[in-house]
Amino acid sequence: MKKFFQAATFTLFFYGFFGWLYIAGSAHLHPETLAWPLTHFASWPREDTFGAACFAVSFVSLFAYMMIRDRK
Repeated sequence: MKKFFQAATFTLFFYGFFGWLYIAGSAHLHPETLAWPLTHFASWPREDTFGAACFAVSFVSLFAYMMIRDRK
């Protein structure tokens, strides 16, 4: 069960970080798009909200991963 949580928290960290990195790059190149919806299918979430959520998920997941990983 521990290996499952290690894999899950690392996966959440990885995808959360790269989601945030995508939004950070987009904000650098096209800052006017941050207030736009993330997708044309729904009005929520906006790009800036998605970036903040990705950063939070990445931070919490990495913290959890570091707490439960096997130390050698």
